[in-house]
Amino acid sequence: MNHPTWSPPPDWPQVTAIEAHTAGEPLRVITGGIPEPPGATILEKRRFFREHLDHLRRALIWEPRGHADMYGALPTAPATADGDLGVLFLHNEGLSSMCGHGIIALTTVALDTGMIERDGDDPVLRIDTPAGRVTATAHRRGGRVRSVSFRNVPSYVHFAGRTVDVPGLGTVNYQVAFGGAYYAFVEAGPLGLGLEPGDASRLIDAGRRIKMAVAEAEEIRHPSEPDLGFLYGVIFTGPPVDPAHHSRNACIFADGELDRSPTGTGVSARAAIHHRDGSLEPGRAMTIESVLGTTFEVQVADITDIDGFPAVVPEVTGRAHITGTSRFCIDPDDPLGEGFFVR
Repeated sequence: MNHPTWSPPPDWPQVTAIEAHTAGEPLRVITGGIPEPPGATILEKRRFFREHLDHLRRALIWEPRGHADMYGALPTAPATADGDLGVLFLHNEGLSSMCGHGIIALTTVALDTGMIERDGDDPVLRIDTPAGRVTATAHRRGGRVRSVSFRNVPSYVHFAGRTVDVPGLGTVNYQVAFGGAYYAFVEAGPLGLGLEPGDASRLIDAGRRIKMAVAEAEEIRHPSEPDLGFLYGVIFTGPPVDPAHHSRNACIFADGELDRSPTGTGVSARAAIHHRDGSLEPGRAMTIESVLGTTFEVQVADITDIDGFPAVVPEVTGRAHITGTSRFCIDPDDPLGEGFFVR
């Protein structure tokens, strides 16, 4: 067969992206074809995107160009004078407030592709997210980023020691903590749930049930920003497979997405939980596994507060890999051109 030379007609919308993953969780970094959302803050940019550009999220994240567990990032202009870039995070349900695996992959992509040029073995990127400033340090060896550490927004325990009746599961014990997004943390063992890839369907079903029940039972308010006050997901915890590690996570977020990574915002919230119960002192790291066995390391880098809530500044370390590039087009005559979602 001849090598194809076809190009989309010039009136078809086109979007380019660099594909990557962090610890198994995908990130589609959009590099062209989507206009810069206006706004003085990243939250304002997010509101504009949600109101005027969400059809492009659906086209890129949903099938046939994506899938139910796809995740994306749209780099933007920074919203602060000293910021290097801003970012909006896209998933199957909408736009996230923060994403740890996304920060790790975005930093890797930005530096390894030359999107942002920095010298030295440990370049720093100041990234403005909807939840606030995140500072990422890339650890570069042999000209490539080998891992990324980022200092997240202040994280804290919102409330602990709660119970909720969940249809099909009975009484569930949980606590809610914030690590850039709010999660309900639940032990997997008492519910008879495993934390392996083969447990995915049961985890998704239980996670969706618990999220709905907790969201109905509790009003979650961020201390200062109403746009951040919502329950993003449920994180099931359990013992690690590798005894050298602290524990294992399985995060069900958005509309039943199963995070393949240990969840950067989730382990940030867990740093707050374990610091609060006295099991994680500042400067001491713990390693948390995902359902795939991939890991993030998290430690308490500083102690602070969020409008009166005792909080920690977590530092999370993980590794990302670039997997390819993409060029998408949208046929205006395609009845499914803006995507469809099947779970």
